[in-house]
Amino acid sequence: MTLEILTSDDLRDVQHGFFTRKGGASSGVFQGLNCGYGSSDQKEIVTINRARVAQAMDVASAALVTIHQTHSADVEVIRSADQNTGPADAMVTDVPGLALGILTADCQPVLFADADAGVIGAAHAGWRGALDGILENTVQSMVDLGATREKISAVVGPSISQRAYEVGPEFLDSFLSDDPENSRFFIQGNGDRQMFDLPAYGLHRLQAAGVGSAGWIQHCTYSDPQRFFSYRRTTHEKEADYGRLISVIRL
Repeated sequence: MTLEILTSDDLRDVQHGFFTRKGGASSGVFQGLNCGYGSSDQKEIVTINRARVAQAMDVASAALVTIHQTHSADVEVIRSADQNTGPADAMVTDVPGLALGILTADCQPVLFADADAGVIGAAHAGWRGALDGILENTVQSMVDLGATREKISAVVGPSISQRAYEVGPEFLDSFLSDDPENSRFFIQGNGDRQMFDLPAYGLHRLQAAGVGSAGWIQHCTYSDPQRFFSYRRTTHEKEADYGRLISVIRL
């Protein structure tokens, strides 16, 4: 099956792609393009899937750079494909030929570019990372490499949508403690539950960081099992494990 790659006009000046699960070699609960070595899928199969992604991005497999994501606000500056990286949740580079890959399964994959400056970024922004500043830190790291804040385009890829993201009162309290105006990203659910709009919150943080444009690709990972892996859907369906989607950008 052919790979399915979603793109955004806001990033049309750089090669990029939000890959769905279609076209991969994995089977079972990982059916399709599982790119997560952190899953219990066969490592050899994940390697095949990543090689297909690299080929689609016109880079060697070794030039597809990923990091150990930990829901932090830490950003790595990538200078070479083989550099040692610590745990982090975003990467930036100004080196042509490197492809930055972010893995997700409901959290926001966010791709960034200032095409004029030749600086790109990629971030994994779940609720914790977004609240702690991963998006702003990515923007600042790009500026440190020569990007202009107002010329940065940022696009949020397939993520869990508000209609599928039920949270408890402690979750709401974390956001209200940070900023009472964050209440606008929640609507009432059943009982004491709230429904959280993660993509809208991500876009808010990007806009507050001063980027030139910020948008969401408008695909919900939870609601489309044929195209997307979803940690929350896997949990609800009591499956043993779940695949990881990959989103990639390169100069």
